[in-house]
Amino acid sequence: MKREKFSSRLGFILISAGCAVGLGNVWRFPYITGQYGGAAFVLLYLVFLVILGLPIMVMEFSVGRASQKSAAKSFDVLEPKGTKWHLIKYVCMGGNYLLMMFYTTVGGWMLNYCVKMASGDFSGKTSEAVTQGFSDMLSSPYENLFWMVAITIIGFFVCSKGLQNGVEKISKYMMSCLFIVMIVLVVRSVTLPDAMEGLKFYLVPDFGKMMENGLWDAIFAAMGQAFFTLSLGIGALAIFGSYIGKDRSLLGESINVCVLDTMVAFVAGLIIFPACFAFHVDAGSGPGLVFVTLPNVFNVMPGGRLWGTLFFLFMSFAALTTIIAVFENIVAFAMDLGWTRKKAVMVNFVAILVLSLPCALGFNLLSFIEPLGAKSTIQDLEDFIVSNNMLPLGSLMYLLFCTFRYGWGWDNFMEEANTGKGLKFPKALRFYISYILPIIVLYIFVQGYLDKFDIPVGILIPLILIIGIIYVPIQAWRKNKKLIEKQ
Repeated sequence: MKREKFSSRLGFILISAGCAVGLGNVWRFPYITGQYGGAAFVLLYLVFLVILGLPIMVMEFSVGRASQKSAAKSFDVLEPKGTKWHLIKYVCMGGNYLLMMFYTTVGGWMLNYCVKMASGDFSGKTSEAVTQGFSDMLSSPYENLFWMVAITIIGFFVCSKGLQNGVEKISKYMMSCLFIVMIVLVVRSVTLPDAMEGLKFYLVPDFGKMMENGLWDAIFAAMGQAFFTLSLGIGALAIFGSYIGKDRSLLGESINVCVLDTMVAFVAGLIIFPACFAFHVDAGSGPGLVFVTLPNVFNVMPGGRLWGTLFFLFMSFAALTTIIAVFENIVAFAMDLGWTRKKAVMVNFVAILVLSLPCALGFNLLSFIEPLGAKSTIQDLEDFIVSNNMLPLGSLMYLLFCTFRYGWGWDNFMEEANTGKGLKFPKALRFYISYILPIIVLYIFVQGYLDKFDIPVGILIPLILIIGIIYVPIQAWRKNKKLIEKQ
């Protein structure tokens, strides 16, 4: 079967950016930016985005384009004969399924609130009533299931139409609409009374505030945000590398994706902080910001029903572009294993619905399950497995595969990354990419456990997982050594 291709370079850039742009861009980035000194943190974040996120993104695109396969088969195609690098595919495939197991529920919340805001459901309600409305939504299994199913249907319907006529076309429209809605919301937000105070809080560098909250904490927050914002390590972006030609080098394309992802995160702050300061509301972070704080802000804002609807439309587009991109990845897994697109869509539609049930019901019927301690939910566990395990470990495996001489290797990676017109990946970075960057990724992985668990659990579990990961390159080295001995 001939490999499908994007119809344009713009389609590739927009859908890759749509995959990277997620809800964390809105409910986490602005908050930690304000917490750690505004523009001072943004500068730190951009540095880590370039030295941490960008190289791994180039590697994902390179593996996808060189193999012309999704992560389900790309390592099988590129690995040296007899090695076990193909085991990485199970991390990648599992990561995509696990991500959708909770992302479909959260994406459904966005659609739900877009409809609620448009229908005037919050109009005239007190702050307590708005807060209670969010709690009532979580406690309703029927409401959670309905919107989870709705967004899953939309995502797989788009994928069923094919790469060019479905995924690419719809993603272009959604990303274009997302940017237009963002601009409209920014203009409205910055023209509110006292909006300048919010802009100062967000944009004026405050290194004193960064030091006050802890310089090392700020550095780790910047590293974490730069790493997690791009959803690297599970092959979610590699698939789109397999859909493009070799006329452009991959560093320039990766920079374009990073710029768009960062722009959405940054502009979200321009929407949120002026509005919150204008109405003297603490912005906060996470779901509380989106589903409690901002609906209260829109409630007291002139024309708030319209602006609130536009905001949740923006959030719905941000969620849907990610969901469609990851669904396409999941469909491509099955197609690379020999299924037709129709069969892959139908089977995975049922699979995702079933796999998403624990999260959708984890706030109500299954709320007694607290896997990570008191008040934790099934969603917290699924998010932790993906964000704190599969993303960093998958990224580490991509790094080893592309730099280790007994894997795909540095020379093959460089040849693929630099094929075509555009910016070239610097050869001088070989030592940094091969030895320093893996240590940074390992630090992020281990620190994620130490933040969640006490010693010795916070050390023992990462150590066991790292030992498991190291088996693959060691097996490849031993295989090569045996071949040399036979000769």
